[in-house]
Amino acid sequence: MQCRLATQNDLNTIMNLYSIARDFMIKNGNPHQWADNNWPPVELLKSDIEKSQCYVCEHNGNIVGVFVYIFGKDCDPTYLRITDGNWIDDSAYGVVHRLATDGVTKGVGSFCLNWCYEKAGHLRLDTHGDNKPMQALARKLGFVHCGTIYVEHDNYPRLAYEKSALTKKLNK
Repeated sequence: MQCRLATQNDLNTIMNLYSIARDFMIKNGNPHQWADNNWPPVELLKSDIEKSQCYVCEHNGNIVGVFVYIFGKDCDPTYLRITDGNWIDDSAYGVVHRLATDGVTKGVGSFCLNWCYEKAGHLRLDTHGDNKPMQALARKLGFVHCGTIYVEHDNYPRLAYEKSALTKKLNK
């Protein structure tokens, strides 16, 4: 597997991956995270690609995953306010949003998150409380649940996770 920046030529495939992910979420007890508002909208996907923050994961020449990755000190305003806990590491961090896979190729989610962590060395992500598969993946990969954040596009709280050298010490 390998990750690369997405291009506008990938847009139809990316939209299909998100459709697969919405169906998966609904079937697995998470009907509200993306399905209520057909998230993410195509305008946002185009913008993510234009900003060079949308990546695809390829396996055997096929796109099998998609995610948004950004990096920097306080790079995501959504993460500036956390409730029911605190961030552990205050250094610059990477953020992963909107991770989706084809639902067939095994290990795509782990590969993408590990790829981002290797780039950043400090990673944050969030997920809906009903998204049990993503919560399990975060725990499996050594992320620590730090609290709750809120996103702009809906009223559902998100579980906030972090992984860094500091969180690794907590997991021992």
